[in-house]
Amino acid sequence: MYRFAIGYCQNWLFSFRHWLEGIDPSPHYWVAVNGDSHLTVAIPGLTVSSKNELKQSIEEFRALQPGEKMALTRIASTCQIHCVSSNCYAVETEINDAPVWHLFDRETLDSLLMTAHPDWQYAPTDVELGRKLLLKSFQGTSASKK
Repeated sequence: MYRFAIGYCQNWLFSFRHWLEGIDPSPHYWVAVNGDSHLTVAIPGLTVSSKNELKQSIEEFRALQPGEKMALTRIASTCQIHCVSSNCYAVETEINDAPVWHLFDRETLDSLLMTAHPDWQYAPTDVELGRKLLLKSFQGTSASKK
């Protein structure tokens, strides 16, 4: 049983800026939980080794039907993308040992997955987010209050 679901949407540019802090090079998508900038989490992102692998992953995501899921396999872990409905997807993660679904519309999650492109350029501030995640791993937490 999932304790809660967190939703994000890109329908308005303001709302996108409101919840997305950045995308670090590992990659992790840094988001404000339910728009609360004092509580941020790093959601594992798609990693690929080639443009062809990216294309295959994007095609797999776009072909998902309600009730289907796909794995985002990473070096140290795997997380799942669940197709909840035609325009609702959940990225399954854990926060403080509790399973959580982060909800996205199709356009938003598609855009986040596209940042796995080998030519994607990360902002210097996003590199700092990666360092922040490394420090969190030493502390043993998944989510933190600012």
